[in-house]
Amino acid sequence: MPRSGRGKFMPVIVVIGGQWGDEGKGRTIDLLAQNASIVARYSAGNNAGHTVVNDMGTFRLHLVPAGIFYGDKVCIMGNGVVVDPPVLLEEIQDLQSKGVSVKNLYVSDRCHIVMPYHILIDRADEELRGPAAIGTTFRGVGPAFVDKVGRIGIRMVDLINPDAFRERLSLVLPYKNAVLQKLYGLEPLDFDKVYEAYRDFGRRLAPFVADTAVMVQEALTRGETILLEGAQGSLLDLDSGTYEYVTSSVPSSTAAGAGLGIGIGPTQITRVVAVYKAYQTRVGNGPMPTELKGGVGDELREKGQEYGATTGRPRRCGWFDAVAARYTARLNGLSGAVITRLDVLDTFASVKVCTSYQVDGVPVDRFPASRGRLACCEPIFEELPGWQEPTTHVRRFEDLPRHAREYVKRLEQLIGVPVALVSVGPEREQAIIVKPIL
Repeated sequence: MPRSGRGKFMPVIVVIGGQWGDEGKGRTIDLLAQNASIVARYSAGNNAGHTVVNDMGTFRLHLVPAGIFYGDKVCIMGNGVVVDPPVLLEEIQDLQSKGVSVKNLYVSDRCHIVMPYHILIDRADEELRGPAAIGTTFRGVGPAFVDKVGRIGIRMVDLINPDAFRERLSLVLPYKNAVLQKLYGLEPLDFDKVYEAYRDFGRRLAPFVADTAVMVQEALTRGETILLEGAQGSLLDLDSGTYEYVTSSVPSSTAAGAGLGIGIGPTQITRVVAVYKAYQTRVGNGPMPTELKGGVGDELREKGQEYGATTGRPRRCGWFDAVAARYTARLNGLSGAVITRLDVLDTFASVKVCTSYQVDGVPVDRFPASRGRLACCEPIFEELPGWQEPTTHVRRFEDLPRHAREYVKRLEQLIGVPVALVSVGPEREQAIIVKPIL
């Protein structure tokens, strides 16, 4: 395990999503943050949403790390996050209006900025794709990442410097206006209006901006505990997910992107934990072998209130997919797993788990790279008895109903890593610690 120059143990824990996002990472981070010094988000943008329920209320965070509710924790938005300035400012204002301090919030000067043309392009591009549409959130996040890779992005360090911002925008906006007009048939954006609005956003955000990579590196030297907060899910990863129905985030949605997105090396990460919902959900287009349309699928959606925190869109629901879970466990080199939403299954007489697939009667036990092949996969289910008892009040694993314990143990066996935590409700205290993570 890495140690600081003073010989202190330096735990750096990455928390990622093991499915298609919406697994409950926010509530997991909120719980684990109690024992960390720094909570840092390292990827995605406001196309992701984390719901946190605590004694201060219910919060839906889209950019701010879920550790913000602890005033003694440093909360960082790393260089791997793309920032929509008005959205971040609104989120900050909402937190402050509910009595949450943001004095401990820092934004990397290397974060890329979502500009108004990104949002226009996002929607127009989806319409242009027609049947091949990805199912984006229309937040402009994908086009912002495209510009980051295309080396035509605007960064936070530019935004907070009026002269640098003017110079950069004068180079970028004519190009983007040509794209808006010639490709999408849209009206061009007015330079002065965009400049004045975003210069003001930069002025208001400047107090939060810092070289956050140095902050994290210095904390490591002091031997402090750091929690790295992933967004979205590993099955949405640009390289490893169900391409092309994936996120555009760079760095990746997997644990491999954590160090890159916050400014540390891979050898400094000591532990990786993936969050899995006790069943399966997905938002947007793309194959989902265990999806249940109508009936049980609708029941799961309503019991779990499976509607997107960012868009409000209904999530597609189905039984737990252990083939996909094993894939993401190996992909991320997991130390442990978290199972959330176990209580949603409390009323079912029986529950099912997909243990393998078949295509044209031929068994498939690995997660396919081909979108077309995955779409053809038929799930092979194992049926287990339900427990039909409430679990929301349970705080010790041994106090769960026997069939609930057996279900968790079966998931543990199928995923191939130990289950460290089980949540039985959205509130901070509705968690069962099976094995300590921090």
